[in-house]
Amino acid sequence: MLHLGKQLANRAPKLNLTAASVLSGGKVQNSSQNATSIRNLNQHNSNNNNINKLVSHNLCHKRLYSGSASQSTNVNRMKRLAGKVAVVTASTDGIGFAIAKRLAEDGAAVVISSRKQKNVDNALAELRKLNLNVHGLKCHVSEAQDRKQLFEETISKYGKLNILVSNAATNPAVGGVLECDEKVWDKIFDVNVKSSYLLAKEALPYLRREKGSSIVFVSSIAGYDAFELLGAYSVSKTALIGLTKAAAKDLAPEGIRVNCLAPGIIRTKFSKALYENEAANEAALSKIPMGRLGTSEEMAGVVSFLVSEDAGYITGESIVASGGMSARL
Repeated sequence: MLHLGKQLANRAPKLNLTAASVLSGGKVQNSSQNATSIRNLNQHNSNNNNINKLVSHNLCHKRLYSGSASQSTNVNRMKRLAGKVAVVTASTDGIGFAIAKRLAEDGAAVVISSRKQKNVDNALAELRKLNLNVHGLKCHVSEAQDRKQLFEETISKYGKLNILVSNAATNPAVGGVLECDEKVWDKIFDVNVKSSYLLAKEALPYLRREKGSSIVFVSSIAGYDAFELLGAYSVSKTALIGLTKAAAKDLAPEGIRVNCLAPGIIRTKFSKALYENEAANEAALSKIPMGRLGTSEEMAGVVSFLVSEDAGYITGESIVASGGMSARL
């Protein structure tokens, strides 16, 4: 670089002389004429410098404006669910709450629900502090009247329904699958499977009215690889994977997509028995290649993707979010 600078410096007088000669018709003139020529040349160079500065300024301004526009576009892209209305069951805590929050952050109007009105009120207060567009009501998914009211109030409030996320689940007892009491079995399947089926069936007339509607069932990694002490629960979650595939085939011609989220071991109240003491935590982590538990927010991100246009060509799939745990039927 230094060598190149010396070369340019040595050539500079010759360049000026050549330029002066050009301005005088190719003849070397007297000192007065040369001075006038040089002044003209300097003026010419000054004008060129001003033009270059103006061009540079305009280009810089254009880049800044383009960057600002790009940022604005990115913000708009983040609202990928703008104009959508979603119902999320069992959504006042844990994964359900995180899903409701994420869908609302991504632009959807979200109706949350829980078996207890107090839980609904607390969740609504927290979400509204974030200026999110949410509504909520008490709903026990096993009760036909509660499900009916859930959808009727959604339509009354927002006028439509685009997204259903069925997240409600229960596990009233632990033990091997063949040790499960019949009443416990019926309770698990009534909430985890039958209610999911009925929610989808009852939401369908509303979903059919809108373009690009979507259903997501929340299953579990246990649906792929049964947990020893959650035998009946694991079977119920396997059933949801099958429900997803069957419903997806039925509704695909109508443009309604049906998918499933299968979380791994997530740090929630529901799964605290799997990590609340050191021995249980070590046992759980030993099965997870990533060496940590998942978060509700990570599960919410998957659901937001599945119900968005970004997943417009995905239906009948179960997305396993388990930190690498084995998942094969």
